Amino acid sequence: MLDEKNFTKYLNRHEIEAAVQSIANRINSDYAGKEVLLVGVLKGAVVFIADLIRHLKVPTEVEFVRLSSYGKAKTSSGTVTILKDIQADIRNKHVLIIEEIIDSGRTLKFLYERLKSSGPASVEIVTLLDKASKRVVDVPVKYIGRNIDDQFLVGYGLDLEEHCRNLPDIYYLKYPN
Repeated sequence: MLDEKNFTKYLNRHEIEAAVQSIANRINSDYAGKEVLLVGVLKGAVVFIADLIRHLKVPTEVEFVRLSSYGKAKTSSGTVTILKDIQADIRNKHVLIIEEIIDSGRTLKFLYERLKSSGPASVEIVTLLDKASKRVVDVPVKYIGRNIDDQFLVGYGLDLEEHCRNLPDIYYLKYPN
């Protein structure tokens, strides 16, 4: 469990659910009559994509990628490494990249450009949390659950050295080390 001296609740499960539902409603409207391919960025987006897909009314396929730019650090190294790639042919498909949080944007820009070069009908970015103040590269984020301040967050898929992903609420670290 979290040390309450160092962590404070940032978003509760009801606020998270409302943000997920809002994003799903927009996707359902924008892609009515179309099929979408959700590309979840592992590991963090797994909880978000699981909740999001349950609210989608449009036909969906799901793929996952695993990229790394953090390692065990709390900030991005700036170098993106592909640990697991998608298997699907995305030509002429409507692709939605699903992220739980966007910081610098480096990893996402890398993935966005890589997928866009493969001939999809469209590529859009979906994120639960957008930390725009930390952005160092421009990425076209279409669906945002919440704009947030520069905080180190854990829970709901977000981790601290691979721990805390299972927490149903999101917490921020009060005293970063």
